[in-house]
Amino acid sequence: MATEPSYGVRRTILPGGLRVVTESLPAVRSVALGIWVGVGSRDEDLSHAGATHYLEHLLFKGTSKRTALEISAEMDTAGGEMNAFTAKEYTCYYARVLDADLPLAVDVLSDMVTSSLIAPKDVDAERNVVLEEIAMNEDDPSDTVHEAFTAKLFGDTPLGRPILGTTDSINAITRDQIFEHYQARYTPEHLVVAAAGNLDHDTVVELVRQAFGPALERTAEPAAPRLGGDQPGQPAGAGTTLVSRGIEQANLVLGCPALARTDERRFALGVLNAAFGGGMSSRLFQEVREKRGLAYSVYSFSGQHADTGVWGIYVGCLPSKADEVLAICTDEISRLVESGLTDAELTRGKGQVRGSIVLSLEDPSSRMSRLGKSELVYPRLEPVDEVLAAIDAVSHDDIRGIATEILTRPKTLAVVGPFDDASAFQA
Repeated sequence: MATEPSYGVRRTILPGGLRVVTESLPAVRSVALGIWVGVGSRDEDLSHAGATHYLEHLLFKGTSKRTALEISAEMDTAGGEMNAFTAKEYTCYYARVLDADLPLAVDVLSDMVTSSLIAPKDVDAERNVVLEEIAMNEDDPSDTVHEAFTAKLFGDTPLGRPILGTTDSINAITRDQIFEHYQARYTPEHLVVAAAGNLDHDTVVELVRQAFGPALERTAEPAAPRLGGDQPGQPAGAGTTLVSRGIEQANLVLGCPALARTDERRFALGVLNAAFGGGMSSRLFQEVREKRGLAYSVYSFSGQHADTGVWGIYVGCLPSKADEVLAICTDEISRLVESGLTDAELTRGKGQVRGSIVLSLEDPSSRMSRLGKSELVYPRLEPVDEVLAAIDAVSHDDIRGIATEILTRPKTLAVVGPFDDASAFQA
């Protein structure tokens, strides 16, 4: 079933509920292709913690048609790029190839997603790779502090647990548990094939139909977009968490729960965040780094999930300066709540958000990602002009309203550094 072209995008639903969404970009000579799966780490129970990311690794290890070497060699021979990532609410396998090599990319990615062997020997070998990835993250204080912040904010819930799982959960999980996860989640109704570049929609649909073959021989409707949480994901509360490390720098994240992905006020929060801590002209950068030289890296950030979100500040500074930096951040938050943004800050914030969106759309991979995510986690594909108009419409009243609601919430503070007592810090 094909829909009418809309905003340069075409969409077809194949048997079994598999969605194919494309955007034609005739001016380029490449195609970005992604197979998006509507499963992320928040869909795991404790016995499957880390299974989604573990499975992402295993799908590169071989199918009934190709060995692991053949998967990588075929893409390398074509000069293509191929990779994957796992997020809290979705997984994506993607490739970027010359337009003439699109049939190869469709065949290889579809083969991986539908026909991976998940062989016991590969599960055992890749277990060590995943454990190394966990160790690598734990060796990076900036990664550690963000994970500690998320764990404190959301508690022992699927949103609060790390995407990679833990050393204990990865050591404990079995091949049968991973294969069970694969069979239950990687079905056509939970999949979206998205492509952007120099392509013809009908040709892509036929390539996908052939590549998926028997996997489409079932009756199902596409799974609905993830617009809410089906498991507990609300914040567990405020407070301070400390990860004591004998390192030379204090890593701090101070933040609070924020807005869900489809909340209309997200545009105001995006503009606020850009002006407050999103660039070199932002308040945080100017106050903490430029005026006082207290940190090399300082920024604010926001993130959204289906039913909740986060807003926070990250700073890396000398341990002896941590208290002073936190005090400045707290003061700047209070000043923003009380007075909002200046006219110049509001203009810069809008320009920064608007520019980042438009510039990203120069890249076929970003356009492909927009298509895939819109199918899985948004009620519809929002036209770019509509998004830009919503950003331009953000007013001082909108900024003050969102600052009053979000930035006054009780704060969670995560600290990684050479400290012994969490009570020395106040969130």
